[in-house]
Amino acid sequence: MATNKPLSYLRFLNLIDALDRMNPGKKLDGIEENLLDKIVNCAHTKESILVGDLIALSELGSQATLHGRLKNLSAMGYIKMVANADGRKKEVVPTKLALKRYEEISKCLEKAIKAA
Repeated sequence: MATNKPLSYLRFLNLIDALDRMNPGKKLDGIEENLLDKIVNCAHTKESILVGDLIALSELGSQATLHGRLKNLSAMGYIKMVANADGRKKEVVPTKLALKRYEEISKCLEKAIKAA
């Protein structure tokens, strides 16, 4: 059964692409997106996540790669690294900029679904 209407997911991808083009700056790569997804999800569920937890995600890359991507996310203003109570470990938290990014992505998803 053929349909002329694009699928909701394809509309969503087009909206995300347009959002990326409207917001100048460095686009996140796949590893950075996965790390940021994990960080924001942990913040949403009120779980703390440490730098060590993130660089242990071997399915995303080597420890050196992940550490570099965390530095990139920090430099772009998406995350902050805050010393925990004993000062030996750093908790990673999303910034307002990161949360705003997810609000915009959510709006794109809602818009794509409404157009169905």
